[in-house]
Amino acid sequence: MPKVTIDGNVIEYEGREKLLQLCLDDGVELPHFCYHPSMSVPANCRQCLVEVGMPVKNRETGALEVDENGDPVIRFFPKLQTGCSMDVSDGMVVKTHRTSDLVKRAQKDNLEFLLVNHPLDCPICDQAGHCPLQIQAYKYGPEGSRFEFRKVKKPKRVKLGPRVMLDAERCINCTRCVRFTDEISKSHQLTIIARGVKNYPMTPPGMEFDDPYSMNTTDICPVGALTPANTRFQARQWEMAPTPSITTTNAKGANCFYWTRDNLIMKITPRQNLQVNEYWLPDEDRLVLDQFNNNRPEGPQVRADGGLQASTWDAATAAAADLLDAVDGSEILFVGSAYATVEDNYLLTKLASALGAATPVYLSHVETGHGDDWLRTDDRTPNTQGCERLGLTRTDAATLQAQLEEGAIKLVYVLEDDLVASGLAAGALDGVSVILHHYNTTNATLPAADVALPAAMVVETVGTFVSEDGHAQRVRPAKAIKGINRTLMMETGKSRTDMHGTPFDRWHNESHQVDCQPSWETLPAIAALLGHPMSYKGPKQIMAEVAANHDAFAGATYDAMGLEGVRLEEIGEAV
Repeated sequence: MPKVTIDGNVIEYEGREKLLQLCLDDGVELPHFCYHPSMSVPANCRQCLVEVGMPVKNRETGALEVDENGDPVIRFFPKLQTGCSMDVSDGMVVKTHRTSDLVKRAQKDNLEFLLVNHPLDCPICDQAGHCPLQIQAYKYGPEGSRFEFRKVKKPKRVKLGPRVMLDAERCINCTRCVRFTDEISKSHQLTIIARGVKNYPMTPPGMEFDDPYSMNTTDICPVGALTPANTRFQARQWEMAPTPSITTTNAKGANCFYWTRDNLIMKITPRQNLQVNEYWLPDEDRLVLDQFNNNRPEGPQVRADGGLQASTWDAATAAAADLLDAVDGSEILFVGSAYATVEDNYLLTKLASALGAATPVYLSHVETGHGDDWLRTDDRTPNTQGCERLGLTRTDAATLQAQLEEGAIKLVYVLEDDLVASGLAAGALDGVSVILHHYNTTNATLPAADVALPAAMVVETVGTFVSEDGHAQRVRPAKAIKGINRTLMMETGKSRTDMHGTPFDRWHNESHQVDCQPSWETLPAIAALLGHPMSYKGPKQIMAEVAANHDAFAGATYDAMGLEGVRLEEIGEAV
């Protein structure tokens, strides 16, 4: 296997690798700005400079020349080389800033050039605290600035499009944003204008930066030049706690981080998963902060005196059990949900079976033409494949309405979906008892409910979703809820600021904790009151039972899924 020596350490590699990427893969820190593993290599920031040499061979014999100590003689390139563009060769010897004073001085001088016209506005910059330029300036840059002249001024607070803002004076011309629109999203909506120290990224004349993936440029910008308009100046990086999870606006299951402060979701950023979404996230996945933070339910409700009245969880689950017990199983329609987790839908099927009801159905939410054959899909739900693999029956609002109009259905149990908003006429539920598991108060079916049981959302629960590609992935709670149980508490973690707050802390607001429950907690409570106990320690045990009882989920345990999930077909074949 070919080998390269970096700072005296021998590293083996396979294939054709770039030196910088080899260093990053092997945990060798090599500072850089313009390089990104999924885009072309411009080598324009010059921060990854290194000394590179090769062993000297005798031209006649082909043998390696050695010095008086018996070590191979290394002939270094006359000038420093950029690690991002340098192809690694067998026997190559590399010196980084750790072993070369020349490299160390070059990186220091290069940073001084980059900072010549850069504004000293770290205290008000959104990128402060996680800014590559700021970090590298502290680690590798000069102690101070020798520049005592007026800095070049560039446009500030420029709205490039509806979702991205530009502060051009911070730009270091790494061209990552331009290459993203040219090579990844292919919208070609950004270019570099002007020349020399006065250039910066901008849209061509008459064009708006409305690329559906535009906010990815704010992630890859190594400074604070590009920032997302919806979260600008909202929270500092160190004030928020990131939770690895997935997005649920479509069926792709893109990996993300939910960033929480004071129990509110402040922003959503991509999480690397090369099998699902690589490094990217569509804008639609980031613009759903309101549904997580605003207009949330204030606890369970039960119909009394002609309207829905606030209730306790015990009373609400008892009321739901009484309604279910009052009708025959054949008169109950269970409606599962492609918005709900595999675990929740599985428990719903178990309850339906125990009561002698038909297999639950689920509504399809397909918006033809919305998908783009990349990270956006026509299916606007995250778990259609999960419902299909559990055996739920796909239906639509028209079919449901016809079924209700026949008069054979006396009770409808809805799990985390909105029948009326999906096209069902509100009048179709007249004369039918409705038990509604809902996750926010904008649910249009809520006025028809006899019992309303607020369900925890994706940022508040633990569970599994299956993408349209058959990728099973689990979610973790990013927010705390009222009456949090042991499972959620352990999954949320103990180092979170919002887990230690008191009403006396100015940053802590108890009203941000929603009075809701995961459906995998509520459904067993109802089943137990009906004489059909479902005894589980938590969703991990539920998923283990699903994997054992359904061939389509064979091997899909929480341990197997880990942080990046598993493809069910692949793990099924292995099992």
